[in-house]
Amino acid sequence: MEHALSPTTLIELRRPRPYPAVSVLTPTHRREPYRAQDQVRLRNVVAEAKKQLEADPSVTRERRADVERQLDQALAEVDLTHAEDGLVIFAAPGEHQVWSLARTVPERVVLSDTFLTRNLVSAEAAERPFWVLSVSPDRVTLWTGGPDRVTEARIGGFPLTRRVENFDAERRERIGDNPSTFRDEGTRHFLKDADSAMTTVLRDNPRPLYVTGEQAALSLLDEIGGVAKEAVHVPHGGLAHGTHEAVWQAIRPVITAEARRNTDSVARELESAMGRKAFAAGVDEVWRSAREGRVRLLAVEENYRVTVRGEGGDHLIPAASGELDAREDIVDEIVEQCLETGADVRFVPDGTLGDAHGIAGVLRY
Repeated sequence: MEHALSPTTLIELRRPRPYPAVSVLTPTHRREPYRAQDQVRLRNVVAEAKKQLEADPSVTRERRADVERQLDQALAEVDLTHAEDGLVIFAAPGEHQVWSLARTVPERVVLSDTFLTRNLVSAEAAERPFWVLSVSPDRVTLWTGGPDRVTEARIGGFPLTRRVENFDAERRERIGDNPSTFRDEGTRHFLKDADSAMTTVLRDNPRPLYVTGEQAALSLLDEIGGVAKEAVHVPHGGLAHGTHEAVWQAIRPVITAEARRNTDSVARELESAMGRKAFAAGVDEVWRSAREGRVRLLAVEENYRVTVRGEGGDHLIPAASGELDAREDIVDEIVEQCLETGADVRFVPDGTLGDAHGIAGVLRY
């Protein structure tokens, strides 16, 4: 199952497909007893997708069989023991993908000539992904992180390793000789190569970057002066050879502090915007401003969801979840629209926005 949405991947997902490109969405659960129901619900929503394919007169028998086969293969790949909060299956002639999301999605089946990506985009923004680069004289490991975990990322040539003659890390640590390792010219070249590889990764998939390592390694990266110099430094050795749990425990306090600063910064920007009359609050105002491309900063509470049926003049018409023609992902639509027009989207803890009722924006004009 896929988890990380890069800009390149999003472009590929959004390209037109031969009709029908099927998007199947369903909420999932991380724990029992609800997880036991997810398998039944997933099979039911895939069956609904097949039913819609069969009822569509524009879909030939051959093409329907192809897409149904793709749906069956996708279903077989789903591992609900590692479920998060939402699941998306994409299927089209000759291809399929399964995406696990750390944000809930509405139960939905859509047949079109493109895949429905707004829920992926919103989940990616809500997860606030980041990179962690763990450096040592003989190995540099890259980790991809989210709100509650890091996992090793084997992309861009990472992990990078090199053979170090007569290198005894335990002895150097015991006699306090580690700094000399980082004055070695071979180590300098090795870390410079790692910095160049990280530059390429960030160009293809820009995210905040944290670098872990001994203080001597971090100082050397400062001297090299590449992208790692501009990263948040976390003085903690041993993680290039460590487990994802060890990396998460080291980075977690830093991420928590960054999130707190992010929330405080959003609150200050919103307060300033109110004084300048450049402020929108509530789903109606923000939805209109987003459609006009006026939102510069969008703030959304992490679990804010609202269901609407459609539009009535300048207002969205509220609807109950599951109602016919209900748009249960209107917040995700707003997030995607704002990102499309270059807005900075920030998710903040529930209750942060107070009278704004879950969603607010700083306007460009």
